[in-house]
Amino acid sequence: MKFGRNELQGGKRMRKYIVKRVIAAILTMWVLITAVFFLVRLMPGDPFQNPKMTPEVRANLESYYGFDKPLIVQYGKYMQNLFHGDLGYSMKLTNKTVVDIIGDTFPFSADLGIRALVLAVSMGLVLGIIAARNRGGKLDFFCVIVAVLGTSIPDFIMGAVLQYGFGIKWGLLPVAQYQGFEYTILPACALAFYTLASVSRIMRASMLEVSSQDYIKTARSKGVSELRITVKHQIRNAIMPVMTVLGPTVASVLTGTFVIESIFAIPGMGKYYVESVSNNDYSLVLGMTIFYGVFLILCNLIVDILYGVADPRVRIGER
Repeated sequence: MKFGRNELQGGKRMRKYIVKRVIAAILTMWVLITAVFFLVRLMPGDPFQNPKMTPEVRANLESYYGFDKPLIVQYGKYMQNLFHGDLGYSMKLTNKTVVDIIGDTFPFSADLGIRALVLAVSMGLVLGIIAARNRGGKLDFFCVIVAVLGTSIPDFIMGAVLQYGFGIKWGLLPVAQYQGFEYTILPACALAFYTLASVSRIMRASMLEVSSQDYIKTARSKGVSELRITVKHQIRNAIMPVMTVLGPTVASVLTGTFVIESIFAIPGMGKYYVESVSNNDYSLVLGMTIFYGVFLILCNLIVDILYGVADPRVRIGER
C-alpha cells in the first residue's frame, strides 16, 4: 500500500515537472520570436536597396511585405501568419517561401548532423570511459590529447586537413559535394570532432568522480566484478552530466554549420542563413532563426524530461 502511494506521488511529481518545463518552453519560444522580430528590423541596410529600383516598385514591395504599416501591426500580422505555419516569402529568392527553403535544406543538414552526432557521442563516451579506467596511463594520455585537440582546433581547420589528407593526397574519399555515403564521411568527421572531444572530457571527469563514491567501494568490497561495477554503477551515473549538454549540442549539429557546409559544398541551412543576413533578407533571417531557436528549445525540453525520468532527484527538487 505504501509502495503504491509512493509510486502515485512520483507520477504526480513527474507530471508537474513536465508541465512546468512545457510552459517554460512555450514562454521562451514567444520571447525568442518577439526579440528576433524587432532585432531584425534594427539590422543596418535595407532589403530593397537597389539603385535601379524605381520609387513605384519600391512602394509596391514595401506594401506587399507590409513595411508601410506600423511596426506593431507588422508584428501582429507576422504572429498571426506564424500561428498558421506561414513564414512568408524570401525577399531575395524569387517565388521561394521560407518554409520551402527550410524544407529543401534542412534534410541535408540533419542527415550530416545525425551521422556526426552518432559518431561523436558513441566515440566520446568510449574514449571517456577508457580514459577514466586507465587514469594516468598511456590510454588516458591519448584520450586527453584527443579531447584537447578537438576543443582547440576550429572546424574549418579540421575540415581542410581531412580534405587534404584523405581526399587530395591519398585520394581515398571525395572532398566535396553530397551525393552518396562516401561523400558524408569527411564532413561528418570534421563536424563531430569538437562534440566528440567535449563528450569524452565530460565523461572522463564524471567517471572519475563517480568512482570515488561510497557505493562503488561497497560494491567492490562485496566482490562485484569490475565489469559489472563499470556498466551498472559507474557508467549509469556518470552519463547524467553528458545528457545536460546534449540538448544544445543536438540542435547545433543537426541544423548544420556554415563553415563545414561551405568547405564541403553541402547545400544545407548554414549557407542560406549566412546569405540571408548579408542580403538583409528579413523573412529568411527571421524564419531560419526562429526554426533554429524552436528546435533548440524543443531539444532542451526533451533532454530535461529525460533527465527527470533518469534522475528522480530532479523531480523532487521541483516541489
